[in-house]
Amino acid sequence: MNIHEINNEYGYEGYEYLDEVLEIALKHEHVENASFSIIFVGNEEIQKINREYRGIDRVTDVISFALEDFNDGITDETRLLGDIYVCIPRMKEQALEYGHSEKRELSFLCVHGLLHLLGYDHTKSKEEEKIMFSLQEEILNEAGISR
Repeated sequence: MNIHEINNEYGYEGYEYLDEVLEIALKHEHVENASFSIIFVGNEEIQKINREYRGIDRVTDVISFALEDFNDGITDETRLLGDIYVCIPRMKEQALEYGHSEKRELSFLCVHGLLHLLGYDHTKSKEEEKIMFSLQEEILNEAGISR
């Protein structure tokens, strides 16, 4: 059984569909018995996190902290994957910029973050980027979320 928690102190509404999208992503990647959190934050918080942990002093859309990067991440037969921080104002801006719905953009960012927790990385090579972005599209299509 997979468990995810969405911390919505930011107050964003209408994201209930994410449960299904995340389950589809986990099933697609053959992940069982995993736990992770998604935290909705504002511009100031994501910029602070980006500055402190990545040395980049600017707002970004999503940041993932994969626990399995530091240990095996397994307790009581459950994989502790980590945390995904999503900047809601940046997500809204990008939805407008790219001409699609907030549902599409938020789903994309959460799947993107989840794939990072599972070890995918698009920053090292064009081939890895192609693999990760193709997976994101497959998962979103499977969830019925298109541009």
